[in-house]
Amino acid sequence: MNIKKSFALMAMCGFAFCASAQKLTSPDGNLVMNFSLNEQGAPVYDLTYKDKAVIKPSTLGLELKREDPEKKTDFEWTEMKDKAGVDKRANLMTGFKIKDTRTSTFDETWRPVWGEESEIRNHYNELEVTLDQPMNNRYIVIRFRLFNDGLGFRYEFPQQQNLNYFVIKEEHSQFAMAGDHTAYWIPGDYDTQEYDYTTSRLSEIRGKMKDAVTPNSSQYVFSPTGVQTALMMKTDDGLYINLHEAALVDYSCMSLNLDDKNMVFESWLTPDAKGDKGYMQTPCNSPWRTIIVSDDARDILASRITLNLNEPCKITDTSWIHPVKYVGVWWDMITGRGTWAYTDDVYSVKLGETDYMQTKPNGKHSANTENVKRYIDFAAKHGFDAVLVEGWNQGWEDWFGKSKDYVFDFVTPYPDFDVQELHRYAAGKGIEMMMHHETSSSVRNYERHMDKAYQFMVDNGYSSVKSGYVGDIIPRGEHHYGQWMVNHYLYAVTKAADYKIMVNAHEAVRPTGLCRTYPNLIGNESARGTEYESFGGSNVNHTTILPFTRLVGGPMDYTPGIFETDCSKMNPTNTSRVRSTLVRQLALYVTMYSPLQMAADVPENYERFMDAFQFIKDVPVDWQRTEYLEAEPGEYVTIARKDKHSNDWYVGCSAGYNGHESKLTLDFLDPDKKYEATIYADAKGTAWDNNPQAYTITKKKVTAKTKLNLKAGIGGGYAISIKEIKD
Repeated sequence: MNIKKSFALMAMCGFAFCASAQKLTSPDGNLVMNFSLNEQGAPVYDLTYKDKAVIKPSTLGLELKREDPEKKTDFEWTEMKDKAGVDKRANLMTGFKIKDTRTSTFDETWRPVWGEESEIRNHYNELEVTLDQPMNNRYIVIRFRLFNDGLGFRYEFPQQQNLNYFVIKEEHSQFAMAGDHTAYWIPGDYDTQEYDYTTSRLSEIRGKMKDAVTPNSSQYVFSPTGVQTALMMKTDDGLYINLHEAALVDYSCMSLNLDDKNMVFESWLTPDAKGDKGYMQTPCNSPWRTIIVSDDARDILASRITLNLNEPCKITDTSWIHPVKYVGVWWDMITGRGTWAYTDDVYSVKLGETDYMQTKPNGKHSANTENVKRYIDFAAKHGFDAVLVEGWNQGWEDWFGKSKDYVFDFVTPYPDFDVQELHRYAAGKGIEMMMHHETSSSVRNYERHMDKAYQFMVDNGYSSVKSGYVGDIIPRGEHHYGQWMVNHYLYAVTKAADYKIMVNAHEAVRPTGLCRTYPNLIGNESARGTEYESFGGSNVNHTTILPFTRLVGGPMDYTPGIFETDCSKMNPTNTSRVRSTLVRQLALYVTMYSPLQMAADVPENYERFMDAFQFIKDVPVDWQRTEYLEAEPGEYVTIARKDKHSNDWYVGCSAGYNGHESKLTLDFLDPDKKYEATIYADAKGTAWDNNPQAYTITKKKVTAKTKLNLKAGIGGGYAISIKEIKD
């Protein structure tokens, strides 16, 4: 690791002097951030990129909860109303004076355990501003880090006599836009991100919100102009702007609420069951608020701000953490051909009391020993690492929508699922088993059983777990994205590390780069994944937007690889269509980065297209280097990645409603090497709704000077494996 760090004390000033603006410039000089206090003593910042406004002057601060003065607290509240009628003791927004400022430069190169490249540079200039609030005899710190590709800032609360325990009523971080930008957004929601993206002007969000809100198993839309991060925007003069957060720990998830008259976003935290938005004890800090910006869309995809603003890895021995390519008993049930439940004979289940041996099997239960062995055989034959099995444990007959506390115990299998035999069988073929823990959002129950469940995994050869949080949270009234649940998700990951278990959390809070600190968090869903293709379909351009939004925070377990796009072929009553060509399903293994990749279709569908399936067999899940070749949100994404363990490259292109034509130069290849490229492309005239399984496969010798002209159909794409020719 190469680290250079320098500090320069810029100001140690008296209260009368320090309202003057402080300027921070990115290492390359393209970004400039200004900070000052306004007449009310409120912190104000703005941001420009190559002299273009990114964030107009915007205020920062927090509003605390006004405690009942009759209650005993660490300090006594007094009625000190300001002009707006807000109790001054609840005010962390105005009345500040700059106590001191410090600037520093930081430059390091660090190596992730897994990732899109083997080394990541972390280079920024920092401004630390200490703000004194004389009326309350307390102070806070706002820390800014300016990278070449964007800005991160956070609030820090040092321990002090008059700011010890406090409750956040709302955080008021503003992001004033410089125009009515085009935005790629999903509704602001306390419980789900499983929405299709809407593309509109900011001023159109209010009018389009009703249609954007589609049903989900748990949802709470908070505002007609509320949207979620990561929020992607494009300005009329060609700037790409992304708003998100990093290092979400012991704090509520942030959404954004738009003042659509003035085009100003303001942070909006997820509340708890009482309506409070954060319980804090100093010393503590907020997550980082991030603004990624460039005049080239590819730079948004290449940004590593989210990772760099997280703490270094806290797991000493990471030898047990590894990327995973897997198959699983899943799509069979998602399409409705099979079921998670063992029987249709019981009306309700009480674990430990319901005798499944006295019930009649429904004949559709997919997680049975014979069927799972079939998947193990398929995985072993084709070089996969693991097999996921859902629906193996008792309780699925009575799990959803009941607000049921004791719903699963995570260790008791159905009568037709032989844990020990499958452990023996998989181990004999060099295949790992992947556990599934659906909590039904009964979080207390999951924590009640967690140690026993993780030990059960260790004892039976499961090194990774897919966890789920479908439905409304128990304790009742809590939300998926509130502080209480944010803490639970991290508790599950750190507890799993004690057992050397990797975690893939579904329906959890969207990621904010914590996989740097805890790399056993190898995947999340936290967005609308492939399963929705069986529930009516997703927008054709969905996978051309997700890399600019959801994936900014971390990898997604999108579960690609569906070859049979007509769901009625799996289940005659399911009329859904996967809105993708078969070839685009190949490309997603490159464009939708994850160290955890599933070949999500059933084995018999792959066996019909084994020549195309070869790409899924070949494509790695860990990378040495990534090149972003083409990108335009909502239109197309083309990415090239170099295998971490060889000189081979893989290219993927995903296209939206307009298809895409590429003119590629393979200048990312080593100039002194020769390669053979295998090109998987949509056949002429192919689109997601027109002969989507038609494709061509061609092979050709290529070098770094080779140029390729390729065309992706509507909802289509192409995929290329480029393998070094060795003498």
